[in-house]
Amino acid sequence: MSEEQFTHLSMLFFLGGLVVFMGFIIWDLGKQSKAGKFGTFILFLALGTGVAGFVFKNVLVEFILSK
Repeated sequence: MSEEQFTHLSMLFFLGGLVVFMGFIIWDLGKQSKAGKFGTFILFLALGTGVAGFVFKNVLVEFILSK
């Protein structure tokens, strides 16, 4: 396994873990603040938009570079 392959796989693994952990943090924030279902949904919508934008940017870059 080359260094480039290792870096690519570890970035996918650790960034995926970070996204899951951030989801847990948002859920816990909604639970501790007693935001209810709607408030937790708004937290996920507002804070999750940044994560979705980051993932979309990476997918778009990979799509453009593959051509």
